[in-house]
Amino acid sequence: MAATFVVVPQWQGSGSSRAMRLIDGADAIRGDLPASATRVVAVPMEAGEQLDSGVARYASLAAVRAAQRSVLADVDGPAITIGGDCGVELGAVEHALDRFGSDTALVWFDAHPDLNTPESSPSGAFHGMVLRALLGDGAAGLALGPELALPPSRVVLVGTRAADEPEDAFIASAGVPRLSPGDLGGDAGSAASAVVAAVRATGARRVYVHVDLDVLDPGDVRGLGYPEPFGLNVPALVASIAALREEFELAGAGITEFAPASPDDATDDLGTILRIIGALTR
Repeated sequence: MAATFVVVPQWQGSGSSRAMRLIDGADAIRGDLPASATRVVAVPMEAGEQLDSGVARYASLAAVRAAQRSVLADVDGPAITIGGDCGVELGAVEHALDRFGSDTALVWFDAHPDLNTPESSPSGAFHGMVLRALLGDGAAGLALGPELALPPSRVVLVGTRAADEPEDAFIASAGVPRLSPGDLGGDAGSAASAVVAAVRATGARRVYVHVDLDVLDPGDVRGLGYPEPFGLNVPALVASIAALREEFELAGAGITEFAPASPDDATDDLGTILRIIGALTR
């Protein structure tokens, strides 16, 4: 597949005190992408005001969403979005749903479900609210409207193992399909089969694949702002993505939350990230 890469070095959605490392992470990945197929979304340097939204740095996040939509408007096929924090997926998934239609499932490879609202979030950080915003719940200007909002049944959480109590309650009440690392079996083939079966059960013909790198075990990737133990290994993640690509049309993808502590740390992790990109673009 001839992919278009859209790099969005947004940091304002993160709750980490080291959030600006996400800029370095996005730039490091960008350095290994084909320049002719890469677009970059301008991200303001200022933090941005909350503006009584309940979302930290709301003003900058809304500005990035608008800039991202402008860049994506010129992308005809699937885009692979490179973050930045998970909040970049609001504009990216919105574009995919608008372009490819409602028969798209969202596969959320992430240690965290990102299903808080401004009212339930303990931090006010948007990267912990973005999936809920894609379901149509959130601050005005940072949530999908009813014409595009995903139903919970079209989302599959994979590798999720660290949720806040309100998120667990929502997952249970809304019936969001969830595969923890323990549900995926002991090898890459079992993981891939379980993920494909869960997506097949949604009835979707296309997939958007979100990868927060913290879905991986911290022993497999170093540049994480919010590492969680007992995550997926790289072969299981890559095999799952490859299996999804074999069965479903790709509506888009995102790779987020790469926050290397140093240039050397970035180099150590880029091989893993390029394997993920390779599985998405095969």
